[in-house]
Amino acid sequence: MHVLTVLDHPGPASFSRAVAEYFNEGAWAAGHSVELADLHAEGFDPRWSLPDLAQFDDRPLPPDILAEQARIERADAICLVFPLFWWGMPAMLKGWIDRVWAWEWAYDQTDDPEKSLLRSRTGVLLVPAGQSPQAMAAEGCEEALDAMWTRGTFGYFGFNPRKLEILHGASGSAPRRERLLDRAWQIGNTLPPPQEDALGRKGTGTEV
Repeated sequence: MHVLTVLDHPGPASFSRAVAEYFNEGAWAAGHSVELADLHAEGFDPRWSLPDLAQFDDRPLPPDILAEQARIERADAICLVFPLFWWGMPAMLKGWIDRVWAWEWAYDQTDDPEKSLLRSRTGVLLVPAGQSPQAMAAEGCEEALDAMWTRGTFGYFGFNPRKLEILHGASGSAPRRERLLDRAWQIGNTLPPPQEDALGRKGTGTEV
């Protein structure tokens, strides 16, 4: 498979970047090709602006969005790596989603989030978080994120199967962080292939 990893963190030495690199190394070790989209390093513009409205009236999308869509179309699996930020995703990745996953390219069914226009792809979210699983469970946060992201948004994108992995305690001790990086490597190394989607379409994995 070809794996696209999308990273949102401004720090070149961040723990989130290490997670993305370990994930890609695991995928590479399993025989997959890998591609890293470092949104900050590449200078992606996350602002949803007037030219982006072209998606709603059959006009051409901006060139930077067409380039991102082409990257997605090459991929058989997509991993999003970002720190949990104010109980959500940071603005860069949110803007990437808002702009790139356009109406009538990714989806057109507002009543059924399982009806993506795209072929099925394996989807993974690796999300470093400072809090413990117990603290997040007490607030109901992880359940809410699962409903919003894995059972909501990413159904529109044809992610099947899809997995949300909260990397709890990412601001903890060095041994704890090493265990989380090992977990990211294992997830990359054991990526399942895309499954048939709700419209009966299967992924067209490009094995390497």
